[in-house]
Amino acid sequence: MDPKVTNGARFQDEYITDLLVFGFLQNCPNCHFHKELELLGHELPLQAHLWEGYDDELQTDGNRSSYFHLERREADSEHQEEIIQNIARHLAAIGDRMDSNIHPGLVNNLAQQFMNVNLSEEDRRNYLAAVLDQVMRTYPCDMEEEKTMLMLAMLLAKKVADHTPSLLHDVFRTTVNFINQNLLTYVRSLARNERE
Repeated sequence: MDPKVTNGARFQDEYITDLLVFGFLQNCPNCHFHKELELLGHELPLQAHLWEGYDDELQTDGNRSSYFHLERREADSEHQEEIIQNIARHLAAIGDRMDSNIHPGLVNNLAQQFMNVNLSEEDRRNYLAAVLDQVMRTYPCDMEEEKTMLMLAMLLAKKVADHTPSLLHDVFRTTVNFINQNLLTYVRSLARNERE
């Protein structure tokens, strides 16, 4: 997939993907990267990004209805965050069951690539995709392909961060970028289906 194509990712989409991957990592028990995850949580975009670009509506009396819409937007964003957190918890539970099936050598090699400061973000994303492709071939097809790919991409991020906690920030960002480029439509669909 062309790295310049983002499947229409906007701030809201990026925020949702950040929240999904972060929620997945939060729900992984027995990890060695809790301190790094807490620091990462403080760096994530604020809830306001969900509503960036929305204009206040002009009332018939010429006033803007900002306050009412702000309250509604905050309630909607809290509901959306709940939905994303539920999806993250569900995928983390599946990931826990599949965790031991990922060969440690693949995780070690992936961690080594993330330690290479000479690699571009695109190179890291491509390497993540290649390892993900290898892991996908070893998993049974009892889940839809996109769901398996999404869960395994986040599981690989977790395993790399667990292997080398200092890589959490980089592997998080690369995983979010990979999802935004390759699985964003599926993530939107998951959120929409969960809402209904």
